[in-house]
Amino acid sequence: MGKIITEEIQSLVEVELRKGASKSRIATLLGVPYDEAIVIIDEIKASFRPDVGDRIIFSFRDEKMAGTIIKLLNNSAVVEIYWDKSSDKMKDIMESKTIVNFKDIEEFISAEAD
Repeated sequence: MGKIITEEIQSLVEVELRKGASKSRIATLLGVPYDEAIVIIDEIKASFRPDVGDRIIFSFRDEKMAGTIIKLLNNSAVVEIYWDKSSDKMKDIMESKTIVNFKDIEEFISAEAD
């Protein structure tokens, strides 16, 4: 592959993937052949897709929330909420688990953060 994945390319591909853009659209935006775009997309997908067990901080209705991913879906995850690290305002309207879109994940929490 002749194209190095820069921060700009990474950001563009992540945004487009989260929007649900097709691989051919991403190839067009990158200005590369489709086969080359597939390699770039797969590499970037692997680098930002979370895993089961990842601990995350995410936003929900402009409130900061935290939890652990217990199941992955296509572009989202089922998250068990850490109420001691989440907005108290949300307790009345949320269950102990919620669906979080990957685009709403703001950061990953390390185990040492406890």
